[in-house]
Amino acid sequence: MARIKLLDEQLANQIAAGEVVERPSSVVKELVENAIDAGSTTIDVTIEEGGLTFIRVVDNGDGIEQEDMLTAFERHATSKIAASSDLFRIASLGFRGEALPSIAAVSRVECISSVEQSGLAQRIVIEGGKLLANEPCNAPKGTSITVRDLFFNTPARLKYMKTVQTELGHISDYMNRIALAHPGIAITLKHNGNVLLRTLGSGDRLQVIAAIYGTSAAKMMLPIDGSDPDYELIGYISKPELTRANRNGITIIVNGRYIKSISCNNALLEGYHTLLPIHRFPLAVLEIQMHPALLDVNVHPSKLEVRFSKEQELKALIQSAVRDKLGNVRYTPGLDALKKRERSGPELVQGAISFHVADGASAYSSGAGREGSKQGAGLFSAGSSSASSSARPFAQAGDASWRAGSSPYQEKPQESIPKDAAERLYAKAKSGEQGDLQAEAAANEKYLTSLTNGNSFADPEQHARGQYASELTNAQAQYASELTNAQAQYASELTNAQAQHASELTNAQEQYATELDNQDGVTARITQYGKLDSEEASGGFNSIEAAADSATAAFPELHWIGQHHGTYIIAQAEDGLYLIDQHAAHERINYEYYLVKFGQPQQASQELLVPITMELTPGDAASLKDLLPFLEQAGVYMEPFGQQTYLVRAYPQWLPQGEEAGIVEEMVEYVLQHRKRIDLSKFREEAAIMCSCKASIKANDRMTREEGEGLLKRLAACKQPYTCPHGRPIIVHLSTYQLEKMFKRVMS
Repeated sequence: MARIKLLDEQLANQIAAGEVVERPSSVVKELVENAIDAGSTTIDVTIEEGGLTFIRVVDNGDGIEQEDMLTAFERHATSKIAASSDLFRIASLGFRGEALPSIAAVSRVECISSVEQSGLAQRIVIEGGKLLANEPCNAPKGTSITVRDLFFNTPARLKYMKTVQTELGHISDYMNRIALAHPGIAITLKHNGNVLLRTLGSGDRLQVIAAIYGTSAAKMMLPIDGSDPDYELIGYISKPELTRANRNGITIIVNGRYIKSISCNNALLEGYHTLLPIHRFPLAVLEIQMHPALLDVNVHPSKLEVRFSKEQELKALIQSAVRDKLGNVRYTPGLDALKKRERSGPELVQGAISFHVADGASAYSSGAGREGSKQGAGLFSAGSSSASSSARPFAQAGDASWRAGSSPYQEKPQESIPKDAAERLYAKAKSGEQGDLQAEAAANEKYLTSLTNGNSFADPEQHARGQYASELTNAQAQYASELTNAQAQYASELTNAQAQHASELTNAQEQYATELDNQDGVTARITQYGKLDSEEASGGFNSIEAAADSATAAFPELHWIGQHHGTYIIAQAEDGLYLIDQHAAHERINYEYYLVKFGQPQQASQELLVPITMELTPGDAASLKDLLPFLEQAGVYMEPFGQQTYLVRAYPQWLPQGEEAGIVEEMVEYVLQHRKRIDLSKFREEAAIMCSCKASIKANDRMTREEGEGLLKRLAACKQPYTCPHGRPIIVHLSTYQLEKMFKRVMS
């Protein structure tokens, strides 16, 4: 009797469903991809209980013809391909024809579809692979597929489903990815009546990023693009300060399909290089367009993994595009809550008030009686039409003083009034004061006569006030002129200083270090390991000026103020206050120095009079024999000395003093850990990071002003002065606006 039997179609579909329909998110994925292939511009997804009890996908695509409705639920029935050659140029998301029959085999499915706007549609109902209904109905153009009671006839699969929140998380994650891949499609996701995702379908991917990750994250995204003869790359990457604890924020899209690619992820991270902290990952959306012939999507049951024909070229494109974009970004974290924002209304700034007014009033301004009242009224009405500009010389001088520090929205200044002016103006004349009033009247007449003759400073007190205001205005103008000249002179001197060769700067630093008593302290370490004493130390540039112009054109011109807790340098620039982590800054300087040195280690390798002994396990000792050439490429020469012992005969003379043995041990551990695949450039980079960390100044190391200024100058000459080799920020910026905001000097 024959033992091998041909399985019936229903059982075969249930087995196939085990690969295609893994969980509710698999159902959503297959139905949404079919909707996209149908040319839909609107897709609405509604689920209940994490998709286990109800899933509905409605689109406005081309729909399914009436005669194709039943055929669509047959195994390997598809409209995407027709011949084997089509597998090498797949441009659609689906092509196998397994999704619909697999879903129908383990659930209750209702499908309503129409291909025209007349309202005529066809409806079929399938339960557990069995057809229950096939009838006409009314529906708009498009397709609506409802899946109920998933895995109702496979209790073993249903038993091992996760919680509702877990299944909902998988569905939400996929819908987010598909929305990022197709920003031109309006997508809505609802769960138990709550809207979880809604995109506009405007084609703006940045709007989709804002809808998924929030507007604050969208503001931190940078557009990226690149191309070569085979690939075209577009998308967005986050600034280095926006990171995640895992790689879930990275979305790779290939020809409209969301995929998972370790190689593309690694290329993205290599593009960030040292800008990311350890164990932190960026937020990124990368869309790659290529000819379908360069891509094989038929290698994974759910089509989440693909194979590239020219993978190395693609990795190089991603890495170079990311580095080019991040190389032009000034990375200085600050207080985001206090950053200045664009305003449509006026900015409220407190105007300056002048208090330089004498308490005493002139005879003219303090006169009593009707004439005095009329003239005194002019003191309280700055905008009075009766008071001409020629009759108010002090008001004119006051205007100039006021304009020096005023609000742009205050149209006219307020004249200063003596504190006892009101009392003196309206005080009644006493009998004993008649003589004084007559004298004041004579003074007024004399003053009016002087006005007629053109002398507007006839009154001595008024003349003093006008003279003071005039001198103040002239002093302010002179100070502004001297300040401008000093700034121009400083900028010129700084440019000339930076243009000098790096060796001159090194000689000055070494001479200064020799004169100090603490040669074994901070100065010795900065001078020994942080100096830019050659073209190599500046990363291949011929001078500090060339290095600064090439890589740090936007780096601020910092001036030393002081040091906080022996750990952070306080500096200032034209745009505000800066805090610099001295260890991270020195580490960046040393890293670029050692990275160049490790590129030519044989030139500086020195033999030891007393070799360093290093003991290893028998297994590591045996493996290290084949790895010695890699260590020699870094300038470290070792030889076996017994069964488990090695002797370090030579190492580069510029290794940090006192840390040589520890660094060599770490280099040996690295090559043993990566013995199967050692990248020489990566090995040299890791060695440079080891040396830079050990050679840098530490927290609580006090610095003098000269040492701090020297460190700031060398930091400005670095290729990447914003992060240390481990990705931690070096510099934090507090703008002048932020400081004014914290001190309530600006109220907007």
